[in-house]
Amino acid sequence: MNLRITPPDNILETRVALPLSKSISNRQLIINALTPGASPLKETAKCDDTDAMTAALAATDADEINIGAAGTAMRFLTAYFATREGRTVTLDGSERMRHRPIGPLVDALRAAGAEIAYAGEEGFPPLRITGRNLTGGDVAISASVSSQYISALLMAAPTMTEGLRLTLEGEIMSLPYIKMTLSLMEQRGADVDMEGNVITVRPGSYDATAPLTPEADWSAASFWYEITALTGGWVTVDGDNLAAPGRSLQGDSACEAIFGRLGVTTTRDEGMTELSANPDADARFDTDMRATPDLVQPVVVTCAMLGIPFTISGLDSLRIKETDRLDALSRELTKIGVRVEITPDLLHGLTMSWDGRRHPMIETPEFDTYEDHRMAMSLAPVAAYIPGIVIRDAGVVSKSYPGYWEALREAGFTIEETD
Repeated sequence: MNLRITPPDNILETRVALPLSKSISNRQLIINALTPGASPLKETAKCDDTDAMTAALAATDADEINIGAAGTAMRFLTAYFATREGRTVTLDGSERMRHRPIGPLVDALRAAGAEIAYAGEEGFPPLRITGRNLTGGDVAISASVSSQYISALLMAAPTMTEGLRLTLEGEIMSLPYIKMTLSLMEQRGADVDMEGNVITVRPGSYDATAPLTPEADWSAASFWYEITALTGGWVTVDGDNLAAPGRSLQGDSACEAIFGRLGVTTTRDEGMTELSANPDADARFDTDMRATPDLVQPVVVTCAMLGIPFTISGLDSLRIKETDRLDALSRELTKIGVRVEITPDLLHGLTMSWDGRRHPMIETPEFDTYEDHRMAMSLAPVAAYIPGIVIRDAGVVSKSYPGYWEALREAGFTIEETD
């Protein structure tokens, strides 16, 4: 499905109901599945990723499970099935998934006593997992590749006979996601602590009587911050489940402060979150985003459209997402005359920068999405500046935010299918 998008005729003013956080939901689903006597969760995100996780957990007799493009499900389910004593499962995914590395997690699980074999290329899915009672103990893992490896290990750790003392080696990427996992584990009664780069999880059972509370998705909110910045409009986010920074478990709640620098004011009143544009955007945007990699695309596109030069570092993990997001952004931004530089930095990791110069645009852009939901959602607001842009393979938003296009229509954007 390709969509042509034109902006509202008037200044945007809309009200949206955000989806629940898939990052929280996927963790809650795994923790709940590891909790003896737990009832099914009543509220989870409704999207492809959580659907894949729910279906896999419900397939209690399946010998082969394919989770498609759901990277979180691949990592979390690898650890989950490794703990299912007496069950053997082949865990597979899409063609892209077969090229996303999983070796560091497999090595760490093996060190904890897991029996996992590669059914294809070494270091990548598919995996043949034979469940057993894991020992745990002292295990080390690189923290510089993906926090999901670490979260997968941590959630399984209370079931291990010796618990887990996990040493994180190297620069820690996406630390807020690790802290989210630990907080959700503690909600269910897990005994955990983190000191420096060592996380200790003591053996024991999760508590089925403890509730797991959902939150609205700050990652989804970031696209409405982008829309507010680019349209100069107003957006009201319904409800009080978009927890304010400081109360939210989501590291992406940093979105509020980041977009504050890009000209968006956030106010809260009677359970509503109000977004409005202001003229006080920074003249230049320089920051490290290793803790919030899922915000990079909307931030970069916002800077590009507002003409704000930027240098954003700490981007190493974007190479192994649904696509190579650094390469994808670089390619698509050239269609609007923006040529970024991607450079390695020994201290700050991979860095993307733009000097603010814009080159001639040859034609109305038709953007590719690379099977990546965040590419589609971050590029769509470009229509506020360039009416008639096309988003190819727009259905990819179902991975995390199936209602995104309808929400844009309700906000006044005209969205039409096109060849």
